[in-house]
Amino acid sequence: MPLFDLPLDQLRQYAPTVAEPGDFDAFWRTTLGAAAAVPVLVDVRPEPTDLRLLDTWDVTFAGFAGDPVRAWYTRPAGVADPLPVVVEYVGYGRGRGLPHERLTWPVAGYAHLLVDARGQSGQYGVGDTADPHGSAPGGPSPVTRGILSPEGYYYRRLITDAVRAVQAARALPAVDPRRVVVAGNSQGGGLALAVAGLVPDLAAVVATAPFLCHIQRAIEITDVGVYGEIVNYLAVNREAEAAVRHTLSYVDAVHFARRANAPVHLGIGLRDMVCPPSTGFAAFNQYGVASGGPIPARTVHVYPFNGHEHGDAVHVRRQLGWLAGLLGAPTDAPRPAGATITG
Repeated sequence: MPLFDLPLDQLRQYAPTVAEPGDFDAFWRTTLGAAAAVPVLVDVRPEPTDLRLLDTWDVTFAGFAGDPVRAWYTRPAGVADPLPVVVEYVGYGRGRGLPHERLTWPVAGYAHLLVDARGQSGQYGVGDTADPHGSAPGGPSPVTRGILSPEGYYYRRLITDAVRAVQAARALPAVDPRRVVVAGNSQGGGLALAVAGLVPDLAAVVATAPFLCHIQRAIEITDVGVYGEIVNYLAVNREAEAAVRHTLSYVDAVHFARRANAPVHLGIGLRDMVCPPSTGFAAFNQYGVASGGPIPARTVHVYPFNGHEHGDAVHVRRQLGWLAGLLGAPTDAPRPAGATITG
């Protein structure tokens, strides 16, 4: 696929004004406050596997409206010391899958909580979490469910689940609650950025090809993948545009990224038509500017000849090195400042 978005020299400076609802903070404060009224851990039980170097637990925690959300908790076998934990969110159309499918983080020595995506499995992977709130007006696909109002929108529920996953991770055995990392690719990357703006004391954020960023631009320049589902919905529901744009403004990761204060590591492919590069840079270039403190450390790796796969295994190696360097410092060490862009 060809380069189709802004050139890299413009992307480095791209920091558009993304319209934000006046009650954005109140909306999320109320939403998360309601979720917090329910104890977060529902069930934690050992999961038998053939992974002799790892231990795995089947976790159920209470997400939006107290709904049960499933996750795999995996860590190096026989290690009793509290470990930093990576809370990972899955991509669109995926679920948590089977315990042996995603092992990079626990093999690298981290505790790992792999979070299911409610009502999404079956397109690229399997999951075990239902979404019992699918009756609000909107389209059939997850990204369009309840899209006519912020209160009934699917991503209000999914972002709440993502925040609750951090709370669940901190309550799990042998986790260092001061060293919680959120991570994900595509939808998972967008969720990681959202959580970064809603949870003030994360250790780090690791996101690639993030979805949900500068959504208003995304639906204007691409009709591929998930954004294409929104475009298709509007192509049929021609009078719904104003309501849809209003709803999407409550879940745009640019707003969350502006409020974040944890160091962030990002990966973007310049030929990505699923999550266009300008939308990811819109979040990266404004990351932390409204956090109330110094701009946190920001690193983005750019892959000029890659699309939604970004840097793939090369990028994972960079993530591992970056995070090891960051969490290898004392927990009370000052966070580095400034931005780094490599290509």
